[in-house]
Amino acid sequence: MTKVEVVFIPSPGLGHLTSTLEFAKLLINRDNRLSITVLVIKFPNTGETLKTISSSFDSENLHVINLPDCAHVSSTSDVGNSVNTLIETQKSNVKEVVSNITAKGKLAVFVVDMFCTTMIDVANEFGVPSLVYFTSSVAFLGLILHLHTLLEDNAEALRLSLKQDELNIPCFANPVPTNTLPTVVIRKEWESSFFNYGGGLKKANGIIVNSFHELEPHAINSFLEDPSLRGLPVYPVGPVLNLDTKPKETVDSDNIIKWLDDQPPSSVVFLCFGSVGAFDKDQVREIACAIEKCGTRFLWSLRKPPPKGTMGPASDYPLSDLTAVLPEGFLDRTAEIGKVIGWAPQVQVLAHPATGGFVSHCGWNSTLESIHYGVPIATWPLFADQQTNALELVSELKMGVEIALDYRMEYDVGRDYLLTADKIERGIRNVLDKNGEVRMKVKDISEQSRKTSLQGGSSYTYLGGLIDYIVNQV
Repeated sequence: MTKVEVVFIPSPGLGHLTSTLEFAKLLINRDNRLSITVLVIKFPNTGETLKTISSSFDSENLHVINLPDCAHVSSTSDVGNSVNTLIETQKSNVKEVVSNITAKGKLAVFVVDMFCTTMIDVANEFGVPSLVYFTSSVAFLGLILHLHTLLEDNAEALRLSLKQDELNIPCFANPVPTNTLPTVVIRKEWESSFFNYGGGLKKANGIIVNSFHELEPHAINSFLEDPSLRGLPVYPVGPVLNLDTKPKETVDSDNIIKWLDDQPPSSVVFLCFGSVGAFDKDQVREIACAIEKCGTRFLWSLRKPPPKGTMGPASDYPLSDLTAVLPEGFLDRTAEIGKVIGWAPQVQVLAHPATGGFVSHCGWNSTLESIHYGVPIATWPLFADQQTNALELVSELKMGVEIALDYRMEYDVGRDYLLTADKIERGIRNVLDKNGEVRMKVKDISEQSRKTSLQGGSSYTYLGGLIDYIVNQV
């Protein structure tokens, strides 16, 4: 049987690559007519982890090719420009690999990451359609496309509307406060980047979204009702998650899980802010003060920020630095009820029955993981799509409690305000409420998230429609 060939191009970065590989695995497990090649783009000198992860997915119908390093592209503090430059320089390498694929089989489509839409140009050269793999919510997708249309139609009118307190956006049932819009929309110096980004998404023949109908019914239906979006097929096929709960081979991971084993069910609040989420000393002290006032059990992933003015991953504190950044005596006073850690085995922690609430930056992968395990979220967004996700969780889905919705942590200017201990304390108490409506709603959607990919579920049906579309291209 001649295979139907599909080319995937994830953007550089661990989160996007692992989600792409999980989705590719989902496709080939569903239909053995498909053969997928994933082309891995990596920043110079950051490839070993990506290689290790990618090689574990390589199989008969799923091939991973690491594209050559582009030595003249550096990973700078301006991540957006670095990624764009890197992707542009990889076009010739992509063409070469795809030419070899077309010589062996029938190329059907390109599936490009939400930040790799410039690769649609290469797909066009091969005469095949392109689909975007969008690793955020349907609501965020609809918001970006709607605001992009306003920008195209009348840039000045959009700028004026951004000065209002709130906007009506079709993919949200309730008005959207302008202070929760993504920074790329709010800051005028990023207007051209936003224009290019939204325009790139609109060049696609369809968009695959890591979400599911039961979670975002209003946002998904808005695509059918909005005349400007009706012609763009959306495939919500999620949740696409890597739920590997096997402990990472570290002593810390073992200690964390053993500590959780000793705690009562749903009693621990887990504070974790993603791979780049880290705070300055003043903000750390407000969190510590809130935790002490609550007196609740806690597991806090406290990370060290990169040097000021740069954007990069957070790192773990040496113990000597940890005691300096926390209030004096904090670790001793809370030793009986809590644990301050560095890197956290997040999936394992969320899966553990002792975990009762999650103080989160609201990255979309983290949000889906928390929903999957039925753990309510207290929202503390930092950047990118996180303010939009936080707003959706609290005001649209009623599945999160608010610590903040508009907090921002920009690499060039730092945080925009100090979140006080009383607000953090209130959020922690609310997220641990055992009888709260939010907990009930999360438990209900958790059950639905586990069923939606099974036969008869909405994601199963959307995935079938997507596969039909791909196969019909050859």
